Amino acid sequence: MHTLDQLNRGELKGVVRLQLAENLTTFPEAIFNLADSLEILDLSNNQLSELPADLSRLKNLRILFCSNNRFSQLPEVLGQCSCLEMIGFKSNQISMVSSASLPTQTRWLILTDNQIESLPDDMGRLTHLQKLALAGNRLTAMPDSIRDCHRLELVRLSANQLTAFPDALLSLPRLAWLAFSGNPFCAARDPHNEFQTVQFGDLALQQVLGQGASGVISLATWQENTFDFSDPVAVKVFKGEVTSDGYPQDELDACLAVGNHPNLVKPLAKVTEPDCSALVMELIPAHYINLGQPPSLVTCTRDTFPAEQRFAIEKIAYIVEQVDQLVAHFCEKKVSHGDLYAHNILINETGHVLFGDFGAASKYDNLSAQQQQGIEQIERRALGFFIDDMLGLCAEEDRQGELYHELAKRSFC
Repeated sequence: MHTLDQLNRGELKGVVRLQLAENLTTFPEAIFNLADSLEILDLSNNQLSELPADLSRLKNLRILFCSNNRFSQLPEVLGQCSCLEMIGFKSNQISMVSSASLPTQTRWLILTDNQIESLPDDMGRLTHLQKLALAGNRLTAMPDSIRDCHRLELVRLSANQLTAFPDALLSLPRLAWLAFSGNPFCAARDPHNEFQTVQFGDLALQQVLGQGASGVISLATWQENTFDFSDPVAVKVFKGEVTSDGYPQDELDACLAVGNHPNLVKPLAKVTEPDCSALVMELIPAHYINLGQPPSLVTCTRDTFPAEQRFAIEKIAYIVEQVDQLVAHFCEKKVSHGDLYAHNILINETGHVLFGDFGAASKYDNLSAQQQQGIEQIERRALGFFIDDMLGLCAEEDRQGELYHELAKRSFC
């Protein structure tokens, strides 16, 4: 994080990335003094409502984040920035997105949690688009031209007002991660009465184990263990608001809908109180670690891995076999996970995997047979990307064998 004083004193000359969060109400003119070097500008968490008409003077600007500000429309000046490819305006009050505001070279567009009712009809001209995040808006339909965005790999459409599943998405050749829950065309949430309901007061939360967009996971012990569950347990307390993936209530619904599987974190019970929604799960043994790390600004939609991470091909085949069985299980339950990534997988020293995080999951059993097949094809494409990632971690001496080549036939790259 930088300061406005540093900027005004000229101490930031030559920086490639600038981040300012000081309740700014106007764009600091001193930023233009960095035009020769600045590539990433983060003005999130301010009070901005407009950008200067000459923003294109930042001739090297590739990435612009303006989340948590007061924009009511996506600034049209963005379309004049010749290098701009990543745009993030999450959690503003944007209701208007014009074609002029979207540079042709846009690769990453984040407009989560706004008030957008429609997108430009010519969205299809964004042929470089890979990631499109629109959860938590008021969209009633997607422009048909989206079918021309052939590089699109990740789409988030949950928590909108879509009256029908956008069939144009099914023709996209690289789409692998799709979330669409919480729309009028979706099936109703299930109360899942087959799972026990417990009181939040029955649990005593201990240290935080992890947190994500939809909630916080904590270690917990029972103060009142009515159903003789294991002790201690893990408890995910969901946030109330819409996340980058959708509504927390839909995550809880999807997680319970898929039920039990040897490679899923086992749900034990639910908490459904007016001021608290939570999921009680078996505690994952401490020797399980994350298989991958989330995508970066460079990889956009693809996971990242430590440079030294390597597996024998036999271990990779075992990992893939388990994830393959999980995808089949999801298809059987008619739930699209929507976030099939290595960073959502835990692994132990034997190669056994545990999969979780249903924030982007969507139920689809109410859709037509053709739509269901298309959604399952998207999920299997994510599996293909996952296999490609795993083969990238293969030990060099195993890359010429038959097992490697058999897996390579199933990868998507």
